[in-house]
Amino acid sequence: MNYFELFKFSPTFDIDTALLAERYRDLQRAVHPDKFANDTEQQRLLSVQRTAQVNDGYQTLKDPIRRAEHMLSLRGIDLSHETTTVKDTAFLMQQMEWREALEDIRDSADPQASIDELYDSFATYRAQLNKVLASQLSSGRDEDALLAADQVRKLKFMTKLHDELTRIEDALLD
Repeated sequence: MNYFELFKFSPTFDIDTALLAERYRDLQRAVHPDKFANDTEQQRLLSVQRTAQVNDGYQTLKDPIRRAEHMLSLRGIDLSHETTTVKDTAFLMQQMEWREALEDIRDSADPQASIDELYDSFATYRAQLNKVLASQLSSGRDEDALLAADQVRKLKFMTKLHDELTRIEDALLD
């Protein structure tokens, strides 16, 4: 299913999330099972299925990584069950530096400053990746789609790093 069509968006990486939320609410009202409570069993079942599609579509389009994966899947590139790793040596080196910084937080003289610095570093890098990704996804070239898949892999890794940093921060606050 093409979630961009469902929500009446052109398939672009940068979407208006406020408009997405508005269209989500409108679609939910139109297909909600309560609206079909007195209809046939088939109509009620169809309503439940449509509600699930609307929910899945909303969750997919509101998350930049899932949105990019969906765009790539519409172009025949499925990243959902892959095991391909990033081969960009500069990224791998940066990844190692971030991992070392995560390990050093507990021994830092000012752990919160180290945490804040890493959050900033992650945000800056993620913004760069998103900018490149948006450009690659807007291209119709197959080579750019493959490059975009690498950007998505990097963003997934960045999400894992961010989650790990959040866990470290939570543990330090306890």
